[in-house]
Amino acid sequence: MNPQKHSNNLPAKLAVLVYSSGCYLIFLATFLYLMGFVGSVLVPKGINEGPLIDWPLATLINCVLILLFGVQHSVMARKSFKNGLAAFERSTYVLLSSLVLALLFWLWHPITYMVWSVETAWARALLTGLSWLGWGIVLLATLLISHFELFGLKQAIDRWRDAAQHAPTFRTPLLYKIVRHPLYLGFLIAFWATPDMTAGHLLFAVGLTAYIFIGAHIEEKDLVVLFGERYRQYQREVSMIVPVPKRRSKGSKKDSE
Repeated sequence: MNPQKHSNNLPAKLAVLVYSSGCYLIFLATFLYLMGFVGSVLVPKGINEGPLIDWPLATLINCVLILLFGVQHSVMARKSFKNGLAAFERSTYVLLSSLVLALLFWLWHPITYMVWSVETAWARALLTGLSWLGWGIVLLATLLISHFELFGLKQAIDRWRDAAQHAPTFRTPLLYKIVRHPLYLGFLIAFWATPDMTAGHLLFAVGLTAYIFIGAHIEEKDLVVLFGERYRQYQREVSMIVPVPKRRSKGSKKDSE
């Protein structure tokens, strides 16, 4: 390695590292706020809080916010967009996703009509516990497949260290042996498990659930292109999001790392 060339690249590498670190910290703050927003705990504005307006207008505004979130995720997930951003792709994706979520928090209008409300203490505790279990599944799912790589920080650190970028490897650790997308399963549990389901919360859960299934189908097309028959075999053997037992093909083997 040429020391002079390495020295000349230091400012650019430092800029990428600072940018990616900033994007990650913004994501982390937004994710923690999302947990509080859905559960209406420890945040200035929860999903059932804020100024009340006529429910048809509130529904329209909230649907536009959910649609904006879905479109941003779908467009930025496309290969052409990733190629255009190059080294900044993952961090920029994380940053813009966080900003769109922050916009949703800010502009969301509560619709307080009660769909269901569980009064029994043990049932309320169970549903609340399930919601937190969902968030735990989300976190565990990211850690199993490289948390910092998923959110763009590892790429910046590797660039700083001049470490070689390795091709993606196909792995099915722990939760990934049960469903192909445990991250999405965790979100679904967190969104739906609540002792007090208002119409606004229901709209949020339905909208994000629709996007999760659409996004999973789009993502799987890219995974089939990336891993080929190995991923098709995985699709045949493991359910996508909802844990449903599937019959394994004879002689099939998967990476158990």
